[in-house]
Amino acid sequence: MVMDRIQAMMEACITRSRTFPPTILYNESWLLRLILDWFSAHKVANHPLDFLNEAHWFSEAALPSHFLKSPKGTKLAEGWSHADGVIGHFEVGKGHKIDLSFSPRGRQLLVLEAKMFSSLAARTSNVPYYDQAARNIACIAETLYRANRSPSELSRLGFYVLAPATQIDQAVFVREMSRDSIENTVERRVKEYTEIDARVKNDWYVNWFLPTLQQIVLVTLKWEEVIQDIEKYDSIYANSINTFYRQCVEFGKRSSTHT
Repeated sequence: MVMDRIQAMMEACITRSRTFPPTILYNESWLLRLILDWFSAHKVANHPLDFLNEAHWFSEAALPSHFLKSPKGTKLAEGWSHADGVIGHFEVGKGHKIDLSFSPRGRQLLVLEAKMFSSLAARTSNVPYYDQAARNIACIAETLYRANRSPSELSRLGFYVLAPATQIDQAVFVREMSRDSIENTVERRVKEYTEIDARVKNDWYVNWFLPTLQQIVLVTLKWEEVIQDIEKYDSIYANSINTFYRQCVEFGKRSSTHT
């Protein structure tokens, strides 16, 4: 009964009788979940979103940081980072409820960031230059470090940004997604630490972050092209998800004009 009411409210969110904004449903997070759900059930060889055997996906998992608050405290500290989507071999909830830990023998780890009309976040609350791309790659390196899993041992390691074609064609994500920018940003972050912390952070940077950055695939994917790829295998679902995507665009544009 409760689930029926939730469905009814969701369906009504684009009508005059709506009880909450349509962007609660029609947004990039739900669009990503719908796409990952499809790819998890369909084998599409050589596609960036293809799942290896025994891989699965999760939305809003928390990724660990190498810059968590130390016992003595620091203004440079940050919390765990929430990923819009993750594909691969991992567990969620081994520590806290949504904390992600990579499997000791895992072979795939893809972290996905979903965007509609926003760019990658340019900063964290304590570090004004630490952008979202650099932070994600650092968290991926920390995830592998905690699992003692060398980046070179993985078959697929990636950080993807999914966004509308207009955003990608306008090069909205180019600077932050460049390896030079990511390397320079994290190096600057590490050099902010002093004394004992500096040695520990530098060892991690050399032995885990740089190998991860060297190995990782950095990709921007257009929503429209991903939907077209689905259409080659499942035209009915592609048509349905394309309709959902157009609603996301429409309501997303309306929302962005009121912020």
